[in-house]
Amino acid sequence: MSDEDSARLIAVTLDEASIDRGTPDVEHERAVAVYDLLEENVFRPVGVGPGPYRLILSIQENRLVFTIRSEAGEHLVAHMLSLTPLRKVVKDYFLICESYFSAIRSAAPAQIEAIDMGRRGVHDEGSRLLAERLEGKIEVDHATARRLFTLICALHFKG
Repeated sequence: MSDEDSARLIAVTLDEASIDRGTPDVEHERAVAVYDLLEENVFRPVGVGPGPYRLILSIQENRLVFTIRSEAGEHLVAHMLSLTPLRKVVKDYFLICESYFSAIRSAAPAQIEAIDMGRRGVHDEGSRLLAERLEGKIEVDHATARRLFTLICALHFKG
């Protein structure tokens, strides 16, 4: 198995004990975020043997917990990240998404495009912040950080 094949996630589970169930629309968004993440990712926990890996995401005491298991399900490592540094960018992302979806109904194409560029910029900012917070714990590429940020937003969305 090549390093590319082993440095990836093959499963992502959301801990239902710590993450509230959402409306059917919210659950759909979460499922799409997980699907997109699994389709293509680079995920390499530092100091842990070769993968592929299984990830369990949970929230405990205002912390996002990445519990990483082997392909066979054996516990390898858990990393906790404070949610506080991500809160502002997640809030900004929700606000700009709200503006975007509102604009789609009535705004001119140029206006929609401008809002969408802003939305992508905030999404990139969140992705960079998440990658920085994971530094020294889990190596991810930019696309994986984007997909993880999308999933974290989906976890926060109440519907």
